Amino acid sequence: MASLHSNSFFFFYYLFYISSSLLLSLSLLTSSVSAGSSSANYSTTNHHHHHKWVGPVGHRVITVDVSGLGEFLSVQAAVDSVPENNRMNVLIQIGAGFYIEKVVVPATKPYITFQGAGRELTVIEWHDRACDRGSNGQQLRTYQTASVTVYANYFSARNISFTNTAPAPLPGMQGMQAAAFRISGDKAYFSGCGFYGAQDTLCDDAGRHYFKECYIEGSIDFIFGNGRSMYKDCELHSIATRFGSIAAHDRKSPDEKTGFAFVRCRVTGSGPIYVGRAMGQYSRIVYSYTYFDDLVAHGGWDDWDHVSNKNKTAYFGVYKCWGPGSKNVRGVSWARELDYESAHRFLVKSFVNGRHWIAPADA
Repeated sequence: MASLHSNSFFFFYYLFYISSSLLLSLSLLTSSVSAGSSSANYSTTNHHHHHKWVGPVGHRVITVDVSGLGEFLSVQAAVDSVPENNRMNVLIQIGAGFYIEKVVVPATKPYITFQGAGRELTVIEWHDRACDRGSNGQQLRTYQTASVTVYANYFSARNISFTNTAPAPLPGMQGMQAAAFRISGDKAYFSGCGFYGAQDTLCDDAGRHYFKECYIEGSIDFIFGNGRSMYKDCELHSIATRFGSIAAHDRKSPDEKTGFAFVRCRVTGSGPIYVGRAMGQYSRIVYSYTYFDDLVAHGGWDDWDHVSNKNKTAYFGVYKCWGPGSKNVRGVSWARELDYESAHRFLVKSFVNGRHWIAPADA
């Protein structure tokens, strides 16, 4: 317990905390909040009962406009202007238009938000494929194709789209993977965003991520990786022509806490498609309260290579899903029909430890 002489410290700290919370709420209402301010937290140390602030301090707004009305013409130039080891909330406001560029947010630049003018108005796009050659003459391979790559923690994006314009391949074609976005940082938040591509649209690579009211389009494994991510109220739209798949998760060990949790989503478009594939030996994918149009392939799920017995180790779950395609989602013995007790952890933001970094208004 704290000593009596520290009571005044805690009283003034409480006033500071209440004032900070009020300022944060006002910032959210004016859409000027960045990932850092909505996800910053503090840690408490027992040594001398001191509280150490570990989140960002201060705010900076950078404007980007393709027509020349902002500080920068390109998104990458705006990112480059943020100093290394950034400790501020940085809001990059990106005006309406198409930004034809490849963008990288390095790990040394956390707390950056991309704020667009609307999912259909602000678009960052590029066209790399896995078979294309990089500057070193070597093939890029899948993970290097993303139009936008984020390695930094506490990144967020709102009301903006990311596109890879490479043409959709037919099933079985080699080297045609083409990601629109790769998120490899921890505690990333996306709201009202669009992700457009074909094979491997969204590389949900690593870290904890939260996608709210987003639109994700593709044909083959168009959400893939080993992220620990929740997709809430999103539309998953298939453009598959012969055969396709939505999610491929790469969890390799039962000790990993990773997985894809889809909650109150809508699965639409063309098919037939698998709803999940076991990319990793212990792949984990759960759909809850999700609508499936009549496009789900018989069997619903796929074990990737049919030789690794992943049907014995993967965790595929379904809870209270509906729609004409939902019967096929439950069509194999290794896709669990969950009860509330087993489904609950995949329904709440604590699946991604969201209580510590996602503002209540953002959940």
